[in-house]
Amino acid sequence: MSVGERARLSLLVGRRALRSLVGGGGTHPLLRWRYGSGKTDRLVIAPQDLRTADATRAAEIYAGRFAFAGKVVICDRRSPFEMTPPSDEWATALLSFVWLRHLRAADSAITRANARSLIDEWINAQGGWDPLAWQPEVLSRRIICWLCHSPFILQDADARFYRRFIRSLQRQVRFLRRTANDSRNGLPRLQVLIALTYAALCLNGLSGQLRPIARRLIDELRAQVLPDGGHLSRNPGALIEIVIDLLPLRQLFSARNLQPPQAINNAIDRMMPMLRFFRHPDGNFAQFNGMGPTPVDLLATALAYDDARGAPLSNAPHSGYQRIDADATVLLMDTGKPPPVALSTEAHAGCLSFEMSFRQHRIVVNCGLPAMNRENWRQVARATAAHSTVTFNDTSSCRFLESKSLCRLLGGTPIVSGPRHIGIERHDNEGGITTLTASHDGYAAEFGAIHTRTLKVSEDGRSIDGEDMFTPSHKKFDLKKGDEYAIRFHLHPSVKASRLSEGRGVILVLPDKEVWTFATMGERVDVEESVYLAGPDGPRRAVQIVIYGHARQAEKVRWSFRHTPPAATGPRIDRADEPELPL
Repeated sequence: MSVGERARLSLLVGRRALRSLVGGGGTHPLLRWRYGSGKTDRLVIAPQDLRTADATRAAEIYAGRFAFAGKVVICDRRSPFEMTPPSDEWATALLSFVWLRHLRAADSAITRANARSLIDEWINAQGGWDPLAWQPEVLSRRIICWLCHSPFILQDADARFYRRFIRSLQRQVRFLRRTANDSRNGLPRLQVLIALTYAALCLNGLSGQLRPIARRLIDELRAQVLPDGGHLSRNPGALIEIVIDLLPLRQLFSARNLQPPQAINNAIDRMMPMLRFFRHPDGNFAQFNGMGPTPVDLLATALAYDDARGAPLSNAPHSGYQRIDADATVLLMDTGKPPPVALSTEAHAGCLSFEMSFRQHRIVVNCGLPAMNRENWRQVARATAAHSTVTFNDTSSCRFLESKSLCRLLGGTPIVSGPRHIGIERHDNEGGITTLTASHDGYAAEFGAIHTRTLKVSEDGRSIDGEDMFTPSHKKFDLKKGDEYAIRFHLHPSVKASRLSEGRGVILVLPDKEVWTFATMGERVDVEESVYLAGPDGPRRAVQIVIYGHARQAEKVRWSFRHTPPAATGPRIDRADEPELPL
């Protein structure tokens, strides 16, 4: 690491340690009585929950079957809050109460009583204190869920439950306000401030807190939502979560006859085009920097509020991405630096990786992350080898913090060094060819190599020429550490790949029988096993195209993708309309 990178990491560790020390004392269960007093006595309004629900899951919850994050717990008439969680992901889903929307979707007297019973059980269970339940990220989501579904929960409720519900909600809001600074940087902290703003608008007696909380939310939005609409973490999925929470918040301000802060409107207006930017024609997001399976339902809901509905951007310089639309072909490329250290715990080492799709089918992808058991796959998925780009000497272009104790303190494994200088040039030629050239120095410090990638896409999108070039960062490569490269193209599991007999090309057959051909100018091509982690049903087997070589022997590797038009079949003759021939 450079001196500046060491200083930033040391400052981050120091701040986290101080917050952990101070926050640990202020949030001890013996001191929770401090958060129980206040003037809140009723709910004034309830926000809308834009997340989709499944009414059939209400019957499972009523029967004591709690299925979250790929794990199932059957309670056998015991409270789910007394059960041993099979995983942290399962416990987080249970304690955040995100499943209330399924009960509300069924909307019957039984599901309302079931919801009140489970909330009552949780209020009683928290006398034993559950640290996970009171973490800022879990607490903020629970407050939002309770507020959103309060009309359903409180319908037909007696006065005793109403008072317990309001008192508990009030205690949680006060606790969250006290511990807001202990939340992780980035999206978690933004969600904490959104939850506090929800509460200030919805709970009677908290209007005096609205101005300072809204001011903090505005500052956080300005810091995290970039000028081009991307998120500071460079994770496309963060945009969906933020928009889905900000849209109801904007409606809340209007419903209370208050002017929504302009910063909220501006953030939404900037993020909407970026939602279209990252979307492939099949409706799924590109797999960059921690993106997992696309919540297609949430994305469709968010885009329904986009009044402009214009074409996606082609250049997102602040977020560090490029997009090429050429008829039915779409290419998305990562051309950005790693995010700041504090927000890099989920970022990937995928500089200059790209994804490609044709019509409704994705062809070249990155591995992504699964929806469940993420921690088991995270370090593998973050490596450069899990992306459709170049690895040099089997090493990632970013370096990750290796100290386990510091990683626990920071709540993840941050990137401590990576590409610092990225050059980008884009040209649209008169013949309709789009040329994109980008380079990065992620391998310069250790191996003395600069990687440059050039993509040329024809106007009809059926011809893509690529070139990967390796040049010394100074006068020569550091040959003592090696100069071996591997150029990888991970293929979507739906694509069938067959290597040509001469070994310099691969035939790619899409699900609709469309054919593409990958070829090189002479380099040998290997087809190896891969895994696609971001499938909606979990990890799936896949394959990858790999070109191996040495930078001393071949500083430049050219490759191409070509679409093969379907064979002409000629006009169809309808025998019924044929003239009769004379005998």
